[in-house]
Amino acid sequence: MTGSDFKADLRTYLQDARDVLLWKLEGLSEYDIRRPLTPTGTNLLGLVKHLAGAEAWYFGAAFGRPFDGAIPLWFTGDTEPNGDLWARPDETRAAIVGGYRRVWTHSDETIAALPLDAVGHLPVDPPKEITLHRVLTHMVAESQRHAGHADIVRELLDGSTGQRANGTTMAPGDAAAWAGHRDRVERAAEEAGRGGR
Repeated sequence: MTGSDFKADLRTYLQDARDVLLWKLEGLSEYDIRRPLTPTGTNLLGLVKHLAGAEAWYFGAAFGRPFDGAIPLWFTGDTEPNGDLWARPDETRAAIVGGYRRVWTHSDETIAALPLDAVGHLPVDPPKEITLHRVLTHMVAESQRHAGHADIVRELLDGSTGQRANGTTMAPGDAAAWAGHRDRVERAAEEAGRGGR
């Protein structure tokens, strides 16, 4: 029987979400990575920018290890509401992605240096105590949630799907098979809608 390393497990899932989020940008134009595809403005580069700031805040500021060059977060009052969820024209892809990668390194140093029961203090008024375990769990959930948003945005942009660039995490099928599947789902929705449910 093998032992469990909860910290390593959480770190693995966090890195997986980070990787997914960045590959969703690959091969897209500046316009497409910034393009809002939902009524609330969800866009790929904004998701990266948001998570960079969140990691810097949770793994850095909360544990007395501020990240130099952290991206401001709207919920700390450092920027306009939703200012961390989109990129201004003068904010480059390279700067945001590079910042996110630097935040990973900083976050990973915090994770490696502290035990899961280490207590940090979220810099809110009043300060809120939080353990590294709770922060790791939160950031895995937050990062995976936004990776899911990125999945949908990327599919809307160019039809690319899946958790990996090679698409191996998707059920098999070519474009015609997926079109047929979508049509079946649409017919089922229409039928259920006619039934008054």
